[in-house]
Amino acid sequence: MAPVALKKATEKHRVIPQPEPGLTAEEVIARAVALRPMVQAQADEAEALGGYTEALHRAFAAAGFYRMTTPKMFGGYEFDLATYFRVIIEIGRGDPGTAWCLALGASHGWMVASHWPEEGQRLLFGEDGHFVCPARALDPGSRCEAAQGGGFRVSGQWNYCSGSTYSTHFIGLARSFDAQGNEGPPVWAAVPRAQYRILDDWGGDKVMGMRSSGSNSIRVENAVVPESFVVQSRNMFYLPEGDRDGTPGTRLHGNPMYLGQLMGPFHCSLTAPVIGAALAAADEFEKYALKMKTYEDATLLRADSDRYQRKLGQALAMADAAEMILLGMLRRHKERGERWARGGGPLAVKEGIGEWALIQQAGKLAAEAVDLMFRAGGSFLTKKGNRLQRCFNDAQMYRGHMSSQYEEFAGYLGRIQLGRKAGLMGL
Repeated sequence: MAPVALKKATEKHRVIPQPEPGLTAEEVIARAVALRPMVQAQADEAEALGGYTEALHRAFAAAGFYRMTTPKMFGGYEFDLATYFRVIIEIGRGDPGTAWCLALGASHGWMVASHWPEEGQRLLFGEDGHFVCPARALDPGSRCEAAQGGGFRVSGQWNYCSGSTYSTHFIGLARSFDAQGNEGPPVWAAVPRAQYRILDDWGGDKVMGMRSSGSNSIRVENAVVPESFVVQSRNMFYLPEGDRDGTPGTRLHGNPMYLGQLMGPFHCSLTAPVIGAALAAADEFEKYALKMKTYEDATLLRADSDRYQRKLGQALAMADAAEMILLGMLRRHKERGERWARGGGPLAVKEGIGEWALIQQAGKLAAEAVDLMFRAGGSFLTKKGNRLQRCFNDAQMYRGHMSSQYEEFAGYLGRIQLGRKAGLMGL
């Protein structure tokens, strides 16, 4: 099969300049490490607010975090997904909820750059390229239908819109209807900030964990958006057999990253903060081990006890293994896109579900590492506001997420391997 011509489309309008031309992946990761103390210091305030602070938002913007996977055409840095998620892990080591908020707010520029038409991309990224946008799966009560005078009218209320706190836009999967009221396939509809309301139903004591993740509900009431803001949901999880046209993103930006296959990378947005939580839990355990004595021997530091040494070493190895799984999957994901671009065939359903199932194993390991540190640390480290308690609560919220149910996804993968229908998203 002949390679795909990945040539950038003729640029009809000006290219948005990057704020920092020449910014490297190594530099942006180093900035995340440098910001960890600030992230940790604002964690209590962020939990009360339901999302990270305005000061941290400005620091994230200045560091280039919102532009990491945005195309260069729109003022972004077009870093690969591995760089993006390494930043999220480092922020998660400061506060997992803050990392979740950043990850789910900043990651969907990659989705838009992959699947929205050029006109829609230019409007959504705007004059300066700053784009922060949560996305949410189908609201059963939603509607998207043609509006008088052009465009689409969108209504609905979507819960758990993580990353909403400083959002410039929202993307919701909505039920679509034609002029006769007949329902069609669901569509992804992008809505500007002025046309939706962020409900006050997150943060504080409203939820057990991930309190700083900005996972508020979003309500849209009769918003009218341009036609180019609404796209079909097909092809976001795999490319049909024989599809060599790619996506609007591959044709516009000349980068196979913008095939925008969501399965594995979507779950990385949930797993990377939990890997950060595992590392943060180990950090906290180590800090107290160096100053607290054992229960068995009041003269012996925990740091000098074989029991506590082994617990810490095991948790560190589990967190490291989880990170290696994540980075390895992202390397494989990148290789799949490059293979497609060379004419190596479609991106198969089994590969996508396999990526999702693989990343779930990383999340499972990371959550178990947090649990190990929590149990070994003792009740002193479970007091409200303690960093280890926060990591534990946040990890449990991940475990309860529908996307993290690894037993179910193992079934999907196994059925495909046996030549049966997966039973996931109509596949």
